[in-house]
Amino acid sequence: MIERVEVSVFTTTAWTAVDPHGHRHPSAEHEVREALLEITDSDGVVGRVQVHPDQLRPAVLDSIVKPVLIGADPWDREGLWRKMARKQRGSHGRFTDRALGYVDTALWDLVGKKVGQPVWKLIGGARERVPAYASTMCGDEIPGGLSTPGDYASFAKQLVERGYRAIKLHTWMPPVPGAPSVRADIAACEAVREAVGPGVELMLDANHWYSRTEALELGRALEALDFYWFEEPMEEASISSYRWLAEQLSIPVIGPEVAWGKHLSRAEWITAGACDILRAGPTDVGGISPTLKALHLAEAFNMDCEIHGDGSASLAVLGGTDNGRWYERGLLHPLHDFDRVPPHRLAIADPLDADGHVTLTSSPGLGDEFDVEHIREHTVERW
Repeated sequence: MIERVEVSVFTTTAWTAVDPHGHRHPSAEHEVREALLEITDSDGVVGRVQVHPDQLRPAVLDSIVKPVLIGADPWDREGLWRKMARKQRGSHGRFTDRALGYVDTALWDLVGKKVGQPVWKLIGGARERVPAYASTMCGDEIPGGLSTPGDYASFAKQLVERGYRAIKLHTWMPPVPGAPSVRADIAACEAVREAVGPGVELMLDANHWYSRTEALELGRALEALDFYWFEEPMEEASISSYRWLAEQLSIPVIGPEVAWGKHLSRAEWITAGACDILRAGPTDVGGISPTLKALHLAEAFNMDCEIHGDGSASLAVLGGTDNGRWYERGLLHPLHDFDRVPPHRLAIADPLDADGHVTLTSSPGLGDEFDVEHIREHTVERW
């Protein structure tokens, strides 16, 4: 039975920062606050997941999460998930899908450790390694960064040399002056295709708020460049806009990425014809459990479901199933060492091999290697 649910807020080091519009870029090394959710059962087994400190505040933990989990059997993940999801309605937005996903993911980690098996094996054990695509950071104004189409082309060549056989571009978005720009996006995509040639799959995750006509213009350019998919060019609340776009393009439209509604909204996208490839991830739809539902829903319609976001939970879903071609590895930037291990971890979750694949963990649970002693020493709050 579950005995304790705790969140520890701790200080650590980061070398990226988020701009006013929520996009991540390289930065000077600086101190940040992160948090660790720990769910402990009566045998002393602990499920752990790193969380954003603002997502599981004491009021949410005490009023929603702990009343559901304390005294419960951690194997009852489906029932626990449903109880917590139904409490979202009265939380007035405080208990988000992301927060729900953290709790669900920690429960999966816990039960994997209890039986001494990786989570991907518990899910189904479909494959031991998955190909990764390089997912770039957004464009910027940093010299030597991603400030020009030529910068994207040079970086793409570097990524191919590292073993990647697929690359997804995030181009320029506000607050970069002049962004968004369909012409700039097309120029970057043209430069990258020319740089890597026809043997590398390319994708574009465009500005989130283009109009229909802008999205169509950009999509037709991507068709001519033989891009593999077109992602989030418009506001995802408008399913009809995505149906309109998908009907006119031969390039697969993928979505939704951030649309509210867990796996239920993904069903609406499929039946509306708003996407050709489904999109879901543990931090988007409320955890590993509903991500699997979305993925199997896509299978029932003979569709791929590509998993959004990196990390051990996404890898577990991919390893446990055979839907979804790639693992999203990033965000990457020519001036950022993605493989550098932060002080609160002992290793990164997704080391890349020479031919662009990530091998699934053999460790019980999710396989995250936290430096628990470091976290304890740098904890500044606990609830």
